Amino acid sequence: MSVADFAFYVFAFVVVVAGLFTVVSRNPVHSVLWLILAFLSSAGLFVLLGAEFVAMLLIIVYVGAVAVLFLFVVMMLDVDFAELKAEMAQYMPLALLIGLVILMQLALVYGAWTTSEGAMGLRASVTPDPSQVQNTAALGQVMYTDYLFLFQTAALILLVAMVGAIVLTMRHRVDVKRQNVLHQMWRDPAKTMEMKDIKPGQGL
Repeated sequence: MSVADFAFYVFAFVVVVAGLFTVVSRNPVHSVLWLILAFLSSAGLFVLLGAEFVAMLLIIVYVGAVAVLFLFVVMMLDVDFAELKAEMAQYMPLALLIGLVILMQLALVYGAWTTSEGAMGLRASVTPDPSQVQNTAALGQVMYTDYLFLFQTAALILLVAMVGAIVLTMRHRVDVKRQNVLHQMWRDPAKTMEMKDIKPGQGL
């Protein structure tokens, strides 16, 4: 067994264990930390595949931004997780049934999985030759040239989902002071500012 094979098995084992502890951990802060470990191990797998750009992107975006955001949200919000878990307990039988169905489907797919003889050739024909083009340039060519329409469609779907989430969670409460930008832009400086002639030794 070579060093690359040993590193692959170590990273793969850490990803599976970290993902499992992310789900089953009782403390949400610990779940986020396990998630960060899973991201780092996944980045190691990408490095072994020769995709250093994707690995650094995974660390910078997901570990440096998304996971840290999750951690701050979990630590700063006063969420009663015991109450949430009590409400989730009533849906546990349905969740177990759905999980069992998914596992059965995965078992059926794995049992009937066959590899075509020309699969490796078709897989290699998607990207340029790694000896001639760097992986970053090859990734850009595949995403922004060969699959530009699909890439823009996926970005549009994510944008619609983000706008929909904002609209669904936005609540207008009367007791909360909000900033009216148009009111601030259209205000009259003559009515907003008042000049005072303060004499020495006197205050307002």
